[in-house]
Amino acid sequence: MSAAPGFHVAHVSVRILTLAVLFSAGILGFWPADMARSQAPEGSWKAIWESTIKSAGDEGKVVISIPPSPELRRGIEENFAKRYGVTTELIPARGAQVIRRIADEGRAGIRYFDVHIGGSESIVKGLLPANILDPIAPWLVLPEVRDARNWWGGHMWVDSAKRFIYDFSAYQTASIWHNSRAHGETIRSLDDFLNPKLKGLIGFSDPRISGSGSSMWSYMWEIKGEEYLRKLVAQKIMVAADTRLLAENVARGNVALAVGVGYGELLPFMNAGLPVKPLATPIEGLYATGGYGNLTIIKNAPHPNAARLFVNWLLGREGQEIFTKTMGSATRRLDVETKWLKKFFVLAAKDELTPEQYARMENHSEAKITTVRDPAVDLARRLLD
Repeated sequence: MSAAPGFHVAHVSVRILTLAVLFSAGILGFWPADMARSQAPEGSWKAIWESTIKSAGDEGKVVISIPPSPELRRGIEENFAKRYGVTTELIPARGAQVIRRIADEGRAGIRYFDVHIGGSESIVKGLLPANILDPIAPWLVLPEVRDARNWWGGHMWVDSAKRFIYDFSAYQTASIWHNSRAHGETIRSLDDFLNPKLKGLIGFSDPRISGSGSSMWSYMWEIKGEEYLRKLVAQKIMVAADTRLLAENVARGNVALAVGVGYGELLPFMNAGLPVKPLATPIEGLYATGGYGNLTIIKNAPHPNAARLFVNWLLGREGQEIFTKTMGSATRRLDVETKWLKKFFVLAAKDELTPEQYARMENHSEAKITTVRDPAVDLARRLLD
């Protein structure tokens, strides 16, 4: 189901009513005060933009922490750097590792990084409480970036204050796979995982570790409850921290089902003709996520103009096309094509869900991390440690 673009109304009374509906529905996206204050009069943004480009050239570089993807790194270097003549010092790293460095440097008064892009949980738990993030809205200059109508669901934020962590991706991905030769039973519901015939035949990416296994486990906790997960563990599930090993086990039929494995890890086995396929979406649905598509700006950034230049480029059409293509995570920009991701078992939220559905199914916002993911992971530790 396709969703309507972000709200935009002509009359104040209608706008107030629309806002009330959005808040009551619990939708993530809305137009924050910082965004409203950042609106420049028509035409003046061009002067700001030209000044930003010139000053960014004087600063010479921007330092960006990015997800560990050689393709993303190459895409940024070959497009942003060449377009604006500003060097990009890109530091690819796993979230927890680089977050700890940024937070430690921040507490010591050291500012090396300008921008961080990555998963939400490490940002919410590592950078947000360190009070070293700058409100994002005032950094946005280009009308195509500021205008909520260009974004499915309007402007969306991970943090509850809706100021510091901008969520530019939204999608669902196949995270439950099965081997058709290892188990011939039809699975329509998560309840079918408790079938005695599946005892000892379910693999699960370790839910105690941040990742797709933890995401699916916490979604099950929210939808099915604690008792369900206790029964699932009693099925003698094979818990694996190494998702590549888990992928191999389901591909070779050592387990019938694997939860929390990605398409990329299973692709070599599918190419080899092994009978592994994504499980049809259960009736309870699947969680939705922003993946690595979360943007933060470090307070007192050492290269502020180059950072502003990069942020506006990243959230523009070209930047979002490159991020979506290289990371396989669907942008929320309405002018970027995402339907092609289906062949990689990624469903863009803007192509499949309404913003209301997404708000119910997402599990990466600050609110969901504290009320769903944390207690679910605590349960996993009690049951699996």
